[in-house]
Amino acid sequence: MKFLDQAKIYIRSGAGGGGSVSFRREKFIPHGGPDGGDGGKGGDVWITAVDGLNTLIDFRYQQHFKAQTGHHGQGRNMHGAKGEDVVLRVPVGTQVLDEDKETVLLDMDHPGKTEMLLRGGNGGWGNARFKGPVNQAPTHANPGQEGQERAIWLRLKLIADVGLAGLPNAGKSTFLAAVSAARPKIADYPFTTLAPNLGTVDLSPNERFVIADIPGLIEGASEGAGLGTRFLGHVERSGCLIHLVDATQDDVAGAWRTIRHELEAYGQGLGEKTEILALNKIDALTEEARAEKAAELKEAAGVAPMLVSGVSGEGVDELLRAAWTVVRRSRGEIALPDDEDDRGPVEETPGGWRP
Repeated sequence: MKFLDQAKIYIRSGAGGGGSVSFRREKFIPHGGPDGGDGGKGGDVWITAVDGLNTLIDFRYQQHFKAQTGHHGQGRNMHGAKGEDVVLRVPVGTQVLDEDKETVLLDMDHPGKTEMLLRGGNGGWGNARFKGPVNQAPTHANPGQEGQERAIWLRLKLIADVGLAGLPNAGKSTFLAAVSAARPKIADYPFTTLAPNLGTVDLSPNERFVIADIPGLIEGASEGAGLGTRFLGHVERSGCLIHLVDATQDDVAGAWRTIRHELEAYGQGLGEKTEILALNKIDALTEEARAEKAAELKEAAGVAPMLVSGVSGEGVDELLRAAWTVVRRSRGEIALPDDEDDRGPVEETPGGWRP
């Protein structure tokens, strides 16, 4: 299935049905009078967030959605039926934006959330509504009210507890495949990942969280270089970021600074989000090289990185446990720790995570 995280669509609610002009013309009833029924209400346009969807690809093949017009009224005081509604089914995390692509109208942030986008027009009154002592035989009825229409943007921000950040080829997809059942494409060239991938990490039957792998950032991504920062929106809702740095590259400190700069330039609170720093691909280094790279990264970031390998699995469990602790704190399940506890002083990272 192709991944699509934004789409422009056009919606229109149904117009109301027209009222009827009718008179009773029955044998043995000389003064029948008016009996025109009312028109039916036009259909509404609704949007609902459903589980099991993680892309807006359905809206690439259909961009126009129009609710049904209400049925017209008929004689014998028969009112028209209401027009059928249109229900847009979107993934959880979808935002509804105005046509300017900036004003957020709705945020479908939890399963089952349902909101009305456009209300259908009211049905017109039939001539039976207008009869009275002065006008006992009205010959007019109201037309139905017109429906509403507008263009909107749908923008998906995936719901993930943890986001993976790093340069291209930092091993994010390999790490995701190692800790979950996700099977992203993995290759030895940059920008293998072209769309976000989600995976569920099961530490135990009662310890589960969702992790998101987004395409790698490069220097200048905030200005549109590479794939830009388009996919960073998918980690805006995450409780923390796991920042993977490739240990096999020459300048690990420069790699860390590049990603930090792009996160801060993007805004939306990503620069202040809790970050867990990890030196990846340590299986390819000797013990001396590991210590040297870790020291270099610690000097730049101000915190000792965790040493992990998505290939061998070394250090992965410890990293996932650290991420799970931050996720629980973001959910409010556990309180923030004091500066010191029974283990002694706790060293803070730039993102606020404490091991």
